[in-house]
Amino acid sequence: MRIRRLPALRDNLVPLLEHPRQRQAAVVDPADAGPVITALEHGEMELAAVLHTHHHWDHVGGTAELLRRWPQAMVVGHHEDQHRLPPLSHPVTDGDRFTLLGRAVEVLAIPGHTVGHIAYVLPACVANGQRQQPELLCGDTLFSCGCGRLFEGTPAQMLSSLQRLAALPPDTRIWCAHEYTATNVAFALGQDPHNPALQAFAQQVEQLRQARLPTIPSHLEVELQVNPFLRCHTPALQEATGKTDPVDVLAELRQRRNQV
Repeated sequence: MRIRRLPALRDNLVPLLEHPRQRQAAVVDPADAGPVITALEHGEMELAAVLHTHHHWDHVGGTAELLRRWPQAMVVGHHEDQHRLPPLSHPVTDGDRFTLLGRAVEVLAIPGHTVGHIAYVLPACVANGQRQQPELLCGDTLFSCGCGRLFEGTPAQMLSSLQRLAALPPDTRIWCAHEYTATNVAFALGQDPHNPALQAFAQQVEQLRQARLPTIPSHLEVELQVNPFLRCHTPALQEATGKTDPVDVLAELRQRRNQV
């Protein structure tokens, strides 16, 4: 199985999971059906599943059109959000596991951005004699060098969710839903200016964006060094915010980021 990102709307990146031999694919948070249909037609693949991380319009906007084209596709989302998601054939909850395109998938509840937000984790495995690294499909909770706005959840919920994601294997690839990295890095440098890992990362991001290349997927081992929202326990961020409790550090960072 392979994953690629499909640009959609203004800055969405839609993960498309493909199994070329099976001629099947799955899509996560289809903001717009058009790019997904084009990719599937070009690859001569059938849509096997639509996965949702949360209910926002720019994550579910393409689902109805995709299901008109592939009505047999299973539709996955948090069971507590069924009233505001497209009709689900497979409602899930925290800790649920299922198989998708030959890979195991685990559901993690990660409230904060919304109260019903979930992530999908594909643990590392061996396929055809080769190790497949772990993958995280996390919607709008964890961004590269950032985190999502708190539309419904609390800072404590978001911190708990981010800590849960931070505990995944360091080589986990992170597939978030938006290309916000350059703006996030600029903000992070203002809060953590003496972080050498962040300084180096900023140069890498600038080079990628100048070449019009995406910065996603990111990698957890990098995010743990550069993402201020994963570093709320560090003296540098506590000094920058004037707070000591990591919940308060996150709340202050998120409030400042909202103003950018």
